[in-house]
Amino acid sequence: MPPALRSWLSPLLEKLGPVLTSNDPKHLAQRMALVAFAIRVVSAAIAFVSQIILARVMGDFEYGIFVFVWVLVVLFGNLSCLGFHTAIIRFLPQYHARGALAEIRGLTMTVRIFALVSATALAVVGIGGLWLFGHRIDSYYLVPLYLGIFTLPMIALGDVMDGTSRAHSWAVSALSPTYIIRPVLILGFMLFAVAIGEPHTAQTAMIAGMAATYLTSATQFFILTFRLRRRYLKGPRRIEFATWIRVAVPIFLIEGFGFMLTNSDVVIVGLYLDPENVAIYFAAAKTMALVHFVMFSVKAAAAPRFSAAMASPDRQQLAVIAVESAKWSFWPSLCVGSLVLLCGTFLLSLFGPSFVSGYPLMAILFAGIMAKALVGPAEALLTMAGRQTLCVALYAGALVANLLLNVTLIPMFGLLGAAFATTGAMVVEAILLHVAVRRTFGIVLFAFADPHTRPIKAEATRP
Repeated sequence: MPPALRSWLSPLLEKLGPVLTSNDPKHLAQRMALVAFAIRVVSAAIAFVSQIILARVMGDFEYGIFVFVWVLVVLFGNLSCLGFHTAIIRFLPQYHARGALAEIRGLTMTVRIFALVSATALAVVGIGGLWLFGHRIDSYYLVPLYLGIFTLPMIALGDVMDGTSRAHSWAVSALSPTYIIRPVLILGFMLFAVAIGEPHTAQTAMIAGMAATYLTSATQFFILTFRLRRRYLKGPRRIEFATWIRVAVPIFLIEGFGFMLTNSDVVIVGLYLDPENVAIYFAAAKTMALVHFVMFSVKAAAAPRFSAAMASPDRQQLAVIAVESAKWSFWPSLCVGSLVLLCGTFLLSLFGPSFVSGYPLMAILFAGIMAKALVGPAEALLTMAGRQTLCVALYAGALVANLLLNVTLIPMFGLLGAAFATTGAMVVEAILLHVAVRRTFGIVLFAFADPHTRPIKAEATRP
């Protein structure tokens, strides 16, 4: 390596070395964030390219049908876990710190069984609903919806296995199945189907999505089971279901509201407008979603760190971690978002000529993303600190604002109304989270804040 380059890289390598090798909580969290960030960069590229190819293969109308149904499938598959995919991240590190192996065995088994049973029950309800009210739904949605319903159990199973891996700081096994392997398989199966003469329709794409999801989740299940058996030898299981469900249900409400906040715009656009408009809006939102992986990566690393900090008597450390996480969210989001906007017209043109009309939507959505990035993973801090009920109230308020804005603005302004409604809801969410963290913990959670200027009392962070 040239001396000048070695001199320039030395400070970076000195800082990076402990992150890659040390196992203390701070560096472990940073390493997980780095791995999660890398996976999300790769997955964002894969998702973006695959959506471009699918849009080109299917055309605006069929692509709009597919993305509308797929958003519903992922939304309800996630909700059917009833919060257990995140509750395990809270309980498992605490059990591990106490050496409670029986509880760990019981928890890892219970979450998988519960997710499968809950999602299957929801699927049965969904099939019954389509059978009874299918005549009120546009005919081109019916078959894709049926196919999506059969995919729900595997979506839920994949989510709880992601949570189990994240609880162990296994970032690769937590994120790669959902964010890399499944999108690649969906695209591969779709292109194979088209190559052998199948129609270029949303129905074909949903079959590809169902096959990819089943293959990914089943493989992940066997690999994770093998790793868990090696880590925790056979022994008694203790199931504290009542304790787990008391925590999981509020988390379900929090994340359910949050997940609906991020997806309700596509759903409501699909309810009010035709599939072509759904396709344009989804392409614009998907392009701006390249920014979201920054906050996702930070949250994936911060949640276990928040949980561990709650057990420490040093409450000032919690404020430092919270503000650090907000900084990790804001500055990379600003850089990535600005670059995406700069190339926005070109990126949208890759989907097709008609998609370029969605560029103004990207600029509007970016404002809302940055509002959320200012407070970082505030919801993870509240959840890991046992403030689930407060989070439920905050997200309920933000979701109500989101729905009211969407149903008011979309009929009046079409796609621009959807973008303004989504941005408005994100601003409301960020304000509510900031106020909640400040009033509850005394922490000024803001990307530009100094965590040392305001001492934090120990009792301020007790659940």
